[in-house]
Amino acid sequence: MSDKISRRKAISNTVKGSLAAMGGYAFATGPLNNNRETAKDKLPVRISLNCSTLLHYKLPVDVQIDYVADAGFDGIELWMRDIKTYLDKGGNTFLLKRKLQDRGLVLENIIGFSKWCSDDPTEREKALIQLRDEMQITKGLGGTFLAAPVQGIDKIDPLRYDDYAERYKAILELGDQTGVTPILELWGMGALNKVADCTHIAMATGHPKATVLLDFYHVYRGGNDWNTVDLINGAKLPVMHMNDYPATPSYEQLTDADRVLPGEGICPFNELIPKLYKAGFRGGFSVELFNKGYWNTMDAKTLLKKSYDQTYDTVKRALAPHL
Repeated sequence: MSDKISRRKAISNTVKGSLAAMGGYAFATGPLNNNRETAKDKLPVRISLNCSTLLHYKLPVDVQIDYVADAGFDGIELWMRDIKTYLDKGGNTFLLKRKLQDRGLVLENIIGFSKWCSDDPTEREKALIQLRDEMQITKGLGGTFLAAPVQGIDKIDPLRYDDYAERYKAILELGDQTGVTPILELWGMGALNKVADCTHIAMATGHPKATVLLDFYHVYRGGNDWNTVDLINGAKLPVMHMNDYPATPSYEQLTDADRVLPGEGICPFNELIPKLYKAGFRGGFSVELFNKGYWNTMDAKTLLKKSYDQTYDTVKRALAPHL
């Protein structure tokens, strides 16, 4: 612990010098979390938590918010199904929104699932009804983004990019009506597993709010090349899922349960985080895990604190030479 504190002080001094040299440049972050250290320890990105990491513990959504804030995170991604369970039991969005605000958490994104990209027009119509409802809930919580993974198709047909773009544009236009932007999400083992396909579809919509949701594990799992990830305008990415991956098994054999905490795998964060930062990324690195080994050996608060500490240290170490 003493080594960790000394590193933070050393980096803080470096940051102070950089601030003076730049004439008082202000780091772009969300609201100050009253459980975090003082502002001198803030990063130019947020450290956030995707509540998939808490699935095993079956915590009510309002308890999740408190646990995540207590661990020191800047932001949170909630799951729509947990929110709906809370609402069905008599809760309301106003109280959740106030709790998020009181605890100083940025609502990065809501995780939902719909078949908006299905080849079946009837399924797409049902998905739009579902998405409208979920966007309204998201807006009621003060959120502005909703995850939109591609479901309803088995694979991407390169001859049908225009079809997929029209389907994504349709839910972007629904977002224009509701004030919540759907983020096109890449899944390493899903139909949309290539960064090139993901960005192609988003760009082909011609919609100014089109954006993508990447994930360190999913980019690797999909067999993508990290060397060109900085071709993406990082300033257009509101959030990126944060996790590490092991050397074995090989990438095509990995499952969600194989994800590990940052620093416990082989992901070259010291190269990738600066690359994303230089490309303009200032959003939230959101820890997303489904690791049964962690769930079986740690209680929720221990896992959250470990997740925050290791992610914070990984990001700060990677960015320190570039600030």
